[in-house]
Amino acid sequence: MTTETPLLEASDIDFAYGDVTILEDVSVAAHSAAVTALVGPNGTGKTTLLRTLAGLQEPTDGTVTYHGPSSERTVGYLPQHPQFRPGFTVSETLEFYASLVGGDQEAALHQLERVGLADAAERPVEALSGGMTRLVGIAQATIGDPPLIVLDEPASGLDPGMSKHVFDVANELAEAGTGVLLSSHDLELVDRTADQVFVLDEGSVVTRGHPNTLCNQLGVDSLQNVYEELIAGDLRSVRVQGETA
Repeated sequence: MTTETPLLEASDIDFAYGDVTILEDVSVAAHSAAVTALVGPNGTGKTTLLRTLAGLQEPTDGTVTYHGPSSERTVGYLPQHPQFRPGFTVSETLEFYASLVGGDQEAALHQLERVGLADAAERPVEALSGGMTRLVGIAQATIGDPPLIVLDEPASGLDPGMSKHVFDVANELAEAGTGVLLSSHDLELVDRTADQVFVLDEGSVVTRGHPNTLCNQLGVDSLQNVYEELIAGDLRSVRVQGETA
């Protein structure tokens, strides 16, 4: 278990819409140079948690603390369904976002190379495939080199090849020192990529740890089996104390 100070940590987060509780007593942490993944059923609060961690909404209770370096932009965020204003090229779109966050426009265009879209710089955004739109969204999220990138279901609805590419980009960002926090239903890719996994169910963290640690503690051979045991099976009350990164 690491004692390294996390880049971002949330402690005892609650979130509710009126009388409807979305998150209850959730504590998570994301580290630099690591991929942290949130997994769980639809409707369990993953998007709400990511938006809270990205500073886009305030929790009902609990605290979110950023421990990272000072930066013009501390968190970059990719929503689950990124949309860009039609009538602009990819390069014009990134230049616009760079102007909003104080990033260098030439450096912003370099992010296209990072995600493998340099050849699409002059393509209209409305002519992009779903996968390419997600990659432009990731490029937008990395403008200004924020220490933490938050990606909400970055591979949702993509074909297997594009899904793998998106996760490869996330892994490359982490290898370069960026903290990556993402949610995904693709447990095979999470298993291969994540350094830390938080399993959520019904608005709470069921367990956390490195995929291998979780597999060993439950005596299974894949994150998919961990998920099935804890969410679909009879072990919902089990709390596995995994390592924190």
